[in-house]
Amino acid sequence: MTGMMSGVRVLEVAGWTYVPAAGAVLAEWGADVIKIEHPEGGDPQRGLVTMGFVQAGPGGINHMIELPNRGKRSVGLDLKTESGRNLLLRLAATSDVFLTNMRPAAIAALRLGVDDVRAANPNIIYVRGTGQGVRGAESDKGGFDGSHFWVRTVAGIFETPEGEFPPSQPGPAWGDLQGGLAIAGGISAALFHRERTGHAAVVDNSLMANGMWAGSASLLASGLFGIDQMPQMNRRNSPNPIVGLYRTKDNRFLSLMMLQADRWWPDLIMRLGRPDLGDDPRFIDAAARRANVGECIDELDAIFATRTLAEWREALADAEGVWSAMETPGELLADPQALANGYVREVVSEAGATFRMIPSPLQFDETPPDLTRAPGHGEHTDEVLYGLGLTEDELIDLKISGAVL
Repeated sequence: MTGMMSGVRVLEVAGWTYVPAAGAVLAEWGADVIKIEHPEGGDPQRGLVTMGFVQAGPGGINHMIELPNRGKRSVGLDLKTESGRNLLLRLAATSDVFLTNMRPAAIAALRLGVDDVRAANPNIIYVRGTGQGVRGAESDKGGFDGSHFWVRTVAGIFETPEGEFPPSQPGPAWGDLQGGLAIAGGISAALFHRERTGHAAVVDNSLMANGMWAGSASLLASGLFGIDQMPQMNRRNSPNPIVGLYRTKDNRFLSLMMLQADRWWPDLIMRLGRPDLGDDPRFIDAAARRANVGECIDELDAIFATRTLAEWREALADAEGVWSAMETPGELLADPQALANGYVREVVSEAGATFRMIPSPLQFDETPPDLTRAPGHGEHTDEVLYGLGLTEDELIDLKISGAVL
């Protein structure tokens, strides 16, 4: 089953990736997600291709619009006009969830706060995604995942050598997508709670909170031991040499994650073709390997450097301990295990081009979802507004006034 949210309507007033990603997840689960966009330009992320910040794919595909907006319907409304605002509230009256990432000042200016929206629908679940929370001195400041998920909360976990810059976020939308999934989960819980109790909750999430959650093991330890930053381990001071990265003959990498050192060591060295290491007094048990970790790593480095990644895949295929090859994005898209589980889906663009997209990481009843493309700017304006009972003449007048796309 992929329609877990069938019958649920989500009204989304949000741009960029973080909060819209929550709408995409809910659409993937079967919800009717109506995305409100300004008639002129729409979601600012649509302009990234025009600005040259994002390269258009075959058929003009803007992957940074497709990613957080697949499966939605787009309606063009100017919320600064009274007509546009009234239409939004009429849509809110038919919706289960109001989802936004507008800053508090913008919400107040548009008169779309909790009380305003609930005047139209007392039972609506009101959901906010922010940079750093809805309280405190910074509550009205904006935020992106690169600034508030990564730099402010995650990057500081890593020690930065003197004179060097801290690590950059691994890729675009890294924190946005995790945050969107968290919001979708919060909405699901709020819908369940409303079903059980009749109470419509206000749901809040922030990029800062998501980053702190992602790094919470380090934050917890930092507070526990009274230190500003946890010391970082490296390959040369690991307490267990069969936990870590090793380089292959063809300059690829594989990760050993054999936390139970004595349990997995005998099987590993047999598959490495070096059972003699089991008799070496320096490596006889976990304590000895820890005491001689540098020498053990040197031995393993030399062994892994003798074969290619493909050869090690074969040698370790049925190893008892946990290990994994480091794959590139292109390899993951063709990974047989990913394909077998439906972790890559094909989508047809508005122009008819087929491209591959990654679904959200949950499945229901062992069924991967079928994904559909993101909507064009205001593509469903007429369809949705006719559904509110507007006549053709009324719609034309609204379009002439600029309140509607």
